[in-house]
Amino acid sequence: MHSYSQTVRVGVAGATGYAGQELVGLLARHPEVDLRAAMSSTAESAVRPMPRLARVFEGSLEPLNIDRLKKDVDIAFLAVPEQAAADLGTALVDAGVRVIDLSGAFRIKDDAQRSKWYPATKSMPAGAAYGLVEHFREDVKDAQLVACPGCYPTAALLALLPLVKAGLLDVSAGVIVDAKSGISGAGRTPSDRTHFSENHGSVSAYGIFNHRHVAEMQQELGAEVTFVPHLVPLDRGILETIYVKLTPGTTADAVSSTFEAAYGKEPFVRLTGDALPEIKHVAWTNFCDIGWRLEPGTRRLVLVACLDNLIKGAAGQALQNFNVACGFDERTGLR
Repeated sequence: MHSYSQTVRVGVAGATGYAGQELVGLLARHPEVDLRAAMSSTAESAVRPMPRLARVFEGSLEPLNIDRLKKDVDIAFLAVPEQAAADLGTALVDAGVRVIDLSGAFRIKDDAQRSKWYPATKSMPAGAAYGLVEHFREDVKDAQLVACPGCYPTAALLALLPLVKAGLLDVSAGVIVDAKSGISGAGRTPSDRTHFSENHGSVSAYGIFNHRHVAEMQQELGAEVTFVPHLVPLDRGILETIYVKLTPGTTADAVSSTFEAAYGKEPFVRLTGDALPEIKHVAWTNFCDIGWRLEPGTRRLVLVACLDNLIKGAAGQALQNFNVACGFDERTGLR
């Protein structure tokens, strides 16, 4: 773990998107951060104000300047598209800057899988960690690059990894993840799919059998995952209903005690048991809420996991990783 005697000099690349602006707002209020720069995703963009962050961050949105990031910051957050992150992340690590990446560029460890889903990432920088803090905290502490999990995998893995680690999940039966996400999860660039008139009053499935987050889930779970995401007409939030089978003889008490052992002391995971969580309970927070129901006779377990896709699924999780990497209280700057 690195230690810093003064405030940590920080820069954000990709402050134009939803997650990037959320991140700038969080960092600007963090007592241990000296926010040196909020940059766009390209060097060609113009300098412009950030009205949403008036009186929170007094700087302007600047064009991307990798040389300034190399010289002026201790830690760079990347909220840029995967191709840009692949180039920036490697260059910054080589220059001695620590990186916390919100894109998917460095999440996949296997070369063949990474080439399939994130072809711009030719290699993994030394000292990279997968930033699901609740399960890989020790890896994050000394990492030169932290690859923050995707929003969908964050909810799914928090719900499933305790069962996998305890040997309670029947991996041979596979995993089904049925997910609903608010429109902000599709990013800020408009498209027919995210147009108001296409989404208002409707729900639509997409990405069946070809969503890149499946590779991330399967990598960490060691199980086959059927993942079906849906867009719902909300600004933010993810709700996942997850269907699995448990190993023979697994009781409801065993499930409850496994989750309590995993998350009883975690600051940002709340266990709701039979009282299934809802998006409105986690919106605008860094919490992931997890509830479940077991049908013992069939070994079927249904889990429901909820989080805010822009905070626990992106900017808040990035800041949580930052706190761990710098040795700060994990809750600093988060709610």
